[in-house]
Amino acid sequence: MRKSEVFDVKFPYSEKVLDHFKNPRNVGKIEKPDGKGLEGSAACGDMVAVYLNVNPETLVIEDIKFESYGCASNIATASIITEMAKGKTLEEAKNISWKQATEELGGLPTVKAHCSVLAVEGLRAAIRDYEEKHGLVSEKETTTEEVVRRRLKHVMNPMAGLDIIRTELVTKIEVKEGSVRILIDLPSDHQFASAIKEDILEKVESLWDIEEVEVVFTE
Repeated sequence: MRKSEVFDVKFPYSEKVLDHFKNPRNVGKIEKPDGKGLEGSAACGDMVAVYLNVNPETLVIEDIKFESYGCASNIATASIITEMAKGKTLEEAKNISWKQATEELGGLPTVKAHCSVLAVEGLRAAIRDYEEKHGLVSEKETTTEEVVRRRLKHVMNPMAGLDIIRTELVTKIEVKEGSVRILIDLPSDHQFASAIKEDILEKVESLWDIEEVEVVFTE
C-alpha cells in the first residue's frame, strides 16, 4: 500500500459543518434570558443549552445564544439552529425541524443525526420556557408527579453528569393543591445543593398551576 493511500479517506463532514464547528455563530450565554432550555447530558457525550431574548410585543426572537458540549456535529447543529431561529417569531422557530437543520448544513453522517435533534429540542425547550413564564401555553396540562418528574430529568447532577432522576437524588415528589414538595438525597450544606435547588425551582416554578415549590434536602 502506497503512503498516499493510507490517508486517502473521505472526511464525513461537509464544508459547512466544518465552518460552523470551527467558527460557531451565536455561541455564549445570555445573562438573565427571557427563556432557556437544556437538553442532553455531558456524560452521554452531547449537551446543548439555548438562551433567548424575545420581543414581548411581536414575539420575535431578537437574540439567541447557545453553549454546547460534544462533537463537531453537536456544535455545528446548535450554531445553525440559532442562525435559523434568530429574527423569527416563536411560532416560526417552533417549526424548525432537525431535518431542515441537517439539510442547511449540507448533511450529517447518519450516526450523528441525533445531534440535530438535540439542538432542535434545546431550542423548543427554551421557547416553552418563555411561553410558560409569560402565560402563553394554550394547552395547559395539570401538574402531576409525572409532570414534575419529567421536568427534573432536565436538572443535572454535577457529581455524575446525569440528571437527578437517573442518579436517584430525588427520593420523593409530592404534588398537592398548587404546591410541589421535592425531597433530595443530599445534605443542605453540600457544595452543589444550592445550584441544584436553583435549577429545580427554575424548572418547576413556571408550571401554570403551581404557586409554591419546596425543595427539601436531607440533614
